[in-house]
Amino acid sequence: MTSSITQRPAIKEKNQGIATILAFTLIPLSGFATDIYIPSLPTMAGEMNISSVQVQLTLSIFLISYGVAQLFVGSLLDSFGRYKIGLYSLLIFAAASIIIAITHNIYVIYLMRIVHGLSVGAVVVAKRAYFVDLFTGEKLKHYLSLFSIIWSTGPIIAPFVGGYLQTSFGWESNFYFLAGFALVFALLEFLFSGETLTHFTDFQLKKISNIYLSMVKTTSFTLGIVMLGLAYCMVMVYNMTGPFIIEHELHYSPVVAGYSSLVLGFAWMVGGFIGKATINKPFFKRLMLNSLLQVVFVALMIVSLNFVSNLFSLIFFAFIIHIGAGFTFNNYFTFCLSKFPKNAGIAGGLTGGITYVIVSFLSYGIVNLFPAKDERNLSFSYLVMIVISLAIMVLIMRTRKKDEITS
Repeated sequence: MTSSITQRPAIKEKNQGIATILAFTLIPLSGFATDIYIPSLPTMAGEMNISSVQVQLTLSIFLISYGVAQLFVGSLLDSFGRYKIGLYSLLIFAAASIIIAITHNIYVIYLMRIVHGLSVGAVVVAKRAYFVDLFTGEKLKHYLSLFSIIWSTGPIIAPFVGGYLQTSFGWESNFYFLAGFALVFALLEFLFSGETLTHFTDFQLKKISNIYLSMVKTTSFTLGIVMLGLAYCMVMVYNMTGPFIIEHELHYSPVVAGYSSLVLGFAWMVGGFIGKATINKPFFKRLMLNSLLQVVFVALMIVSLNFVSNLFSLIFFAFIIHIGAGFTFNNYFTFCLSKFPKNAGIAGGLTGGITYVIVSFLSYGIVNLFPAKDERNLSFSYLVMIVISLAIMVLIMRTRKKDEITS
């Protein structure tokens, strides 16, 4: 089967600058789709008369569908183009957001969060592939290294905005905001963007399956994705438990919970900047040093609980740990996305897909093992993820001679 869909004309050179800005702006959409209503989680649970685990499941469901979408959408993007799939996905995302805002049925919300995950997956993978389509060499490497930094604007801005929306207009306003955001950018995409794919891959399942298989068999690529999942899982576990600790245990408002998430989103960005600044340093040394520092700080976090436990201690240690997570993510994300430039859609989709599948299952399992109770449980959650990360790093070190990772 060949790709016979009529495509929009290739992107105009005069619009490329605006289109690139739009592409960067849509990279954080997945973060907005999860983080904007984080301060509202306790309120949603109370108003719908459901448990904290049930409302936390809306995050996990999004992550699972977002991850699964990326696993297959890359092959569609490589066969049928980036533009139309991305544009239609924005419109579908907006419609699902409005449905969530007007319903108080948790099962309808679950369904719409699946739609959210599928549509956001298509948008984000299309925009990642946009850069590989148009840029090469050092410029491409520069842009790819900016991805995790740009993405971190979502966790920084979204909870801050969401906290105020929650306080002023209720939790539903978060999803009206998401709908408006998607509609505005769909219009801008229609006006200024266009198709960037020039070499369309025949949509042949056997050929595509072989590409997937060859990527997964690349040890450095696969282990890099596992490290991405573990790094982002640290952020997601806090997102799922932090608001309950701050609002229920420490008795602060949703606005404070939003500010706290903003601070930790900035920590992720700092980690990304450090990763970009050290991109030419020896890969293994900087990643191993980072993992060891995370172990030290999570140990200090656990020990300090014998002396102090308040909002400031919680945010201080989480801030340091999230810097390390952002650093790890930046390094491995740049590596994984630049590994297979001839199949950028599939590589980007596979990277994001497996990452978010790992995050969804691992984060949900950890918050059930260590419920959203207090700072001690959060510190134990961090410890589990960091120890696993360190073990994976050791495995990578042992296998690097067979499938060497280069920065």
